[in-house]
Amino acid sequence: MSLVLGRLCVSYRSCLWRSLSGCQEALDRFCCPGRQGASLHTSIVASAGHNKWSKVKHIKGPKDAARARLFAKLSMMIKVAVREGGPHPDFNPQLYQLIEQGRQRNMPKVSIEAAIKGADKSKPTSYALLQARGPGGCSLIIELLTDNTSRSFADLRLLLNKNGGTPTDALHCFNKKGVVTTQTQDRDGKPVQMEQALDLAIQSGAEDVQEFQDEEEETDVYKYICDLSSLRDVRSQLISLGLVPISSGLEYLPITTVELSDADKERVFKLLELIKDQPDVMRIYDNIE
Repeated sequence: MSLVLGRLCVSYRSCLWRSLSGCQEALDRFCCPGRQGASLHTSIVASAGHNKWSKVKHIKGPKDAARARLFAKLSMMIKVAVREGGPHPDFNPQLYQLIEQGRQRNMPKVSIEAAIKGADKSKPTSYALLQARGPGGCSLIIELLTDNTSRSFADLRLLLNKNGGTPTDALHCFNKKGVVTTQTQDRDGKPVQMEQALDLAIQSGAEDVQEFQDEEEETDVYKYICDLSSLRDVRSQLISLGLVPISSGLEYLPITTVELSDADKERVFKLLELIKDQPDVMRIYDNIE
């Protein structure tokens, strides 16, 4: 899986559509044996450390600007979903999920409708992955939706080279998993404590549940982790158990995390903010503790 500029492949597209989420997140982390199987992660120390970095690295500038970028990227994804599956969400699961995600993010209804109607007029776009190593030896996977892969890769390579990063193989440092992101309150507005969330994970068939901070809304969320093949079933079960999903789809989860110095964290923070500002970037995954 060693690629200098990442991997673009058609078979990846169908999986990525289940990762609507793209933009939340996600997103939210070098290589050692992974967490496979159905055991639940209950280490409070590990989760707390990871969540602390998540809260630090996703500090935003003006919130309006961040929200505008999010809506622009959601619009791009909606247009591609319409071109591939039609404009009717009842018959297009990808479009339905994107519309629901837009509503959860308070995306204006007129913007959603404009994206659906403007799908035929938009440029053809493709998904791509750029793998990289950042300051301090952290691994990065950058998810793109672009109408010009060569241009997007060149722009990102320049950013990486100027800010202590380099394109290199990174996929082997991550596990590809299905993730259902939910609110930390149930549909009645009652808080769901972690002990209860773990119990709901078992009942729904999820392998793991972790608490993160939503990088756009700056609120805590739960991420229920499962195999891709069981993603739809887990989501349905969580809804039946009273939880409120925010998004569901594919995510790249780190096999192990790396601890960085404060100086390297600052350099990574700057690099991630620059990458996120690129219009073609949908999501960034890292393995930082």
